[in-house]
Amino acid sequence: MNQRLTPATALLLTLPPLLWAGNAVVGRLVHTLIPPMTLNFLRWTLAFAILLPLAWQVLRPGSSMWAQWKRLSMLGLLGIGCYNSLQYLALQTSTPLNVTLVASSIPVWMLVVGAVFFGKPVSRQQAAGALLSVAGVLVVLSRGQWSLLLEVRLVPGDIYVLLATLAWAFYSWLLAQPMEPSELRSSWAAFLIAQVLFGLGWSGLFAAGEWALVDARIQWGWPLAAALLYIAIGPAIMAYRCWGLGMQRVGPAIAGFFTNLTPLFAALLSAAFLGELPHLYHGLAFLMIVGGIVVSSRL
Repeated sequence: MNQRLTPATALLLTLPPLLWAGNAVVGRLVHTLIPPMTLNFLRWTLAFAILLPLAWQVLRPGSSMWAQWKRLSMLGLLGIGCYNSLQYLALQTSTPLNVTLVASSIPVWMLVVGAVFFGKPVSRQQAAGALLSVAGVLVVLSRGQWSLLLEVRLVPGDIYVLLATLAWAFYSWLLAQPMEPSELRSSWAAFLIAQVLFGLGWSGLFAAGEWALVDARIQWGWPLAAALLYIAIGPAIMAYRCWGLGMQRVGPAIAGFFTNLTPLFAALLSAAFLGELPHLYHGLAFLMIVGGIVVSSRL
């Protein structure tokens, strides 16, 4: 049963947006040094190596992990393979602020996915809030010029991040489903490393396809090494741990609201490290998105 939102849980759910904003900025900083699918694969390979000493027992033959391979494979595909790969791909042609603002529609997609696939009804207030948030996303996609929507002038990154948000919505609802008592349920490291293991299979396939289809190259050096270390420890291990724990406490709908903090952090970090100052339409879009979620969450 979901608990009420407490200050401790709110703090727990605030850390992932901060780390994800940093992930978007770092992904943009290194987008010329490494292909996006390869970046995602190396990120989770490093995360797997870090988690291994904490939960290696779950990988043994006969572990309860193998009995739940279908669910873990889907979680690995959506949360590790698709979501992160699509986000890094989006950052090839879009800015961190744009990516995180469009991703702020995640709570809306959670409402839709919950209603259609998990039998969670949507109230009138939630529907009204969803429409307001979607309007905010359209402001970003149109760059503040509504006439552009009629011309369908979207950069590829906008489409990729929308697909990523849909994948994350499914991931979050699957993550919130009850789990049979097992070593996966009792150990956060075991549950995460199980997801990473199956996710590496998917992200490895995506990276292999990338090297087969495009002229992929890696420019090794300290900047890339530092970036990999950050995105493996922070946005991967720490953020996923906090998000999973917060989800279990308050559920996907409430937890999803905190993803709207990501563009605020992204705007600050982008200005500091990339010199990419936000525009007026970014502020308008953020107010519409947050306003929509506030309306959606009212009982």
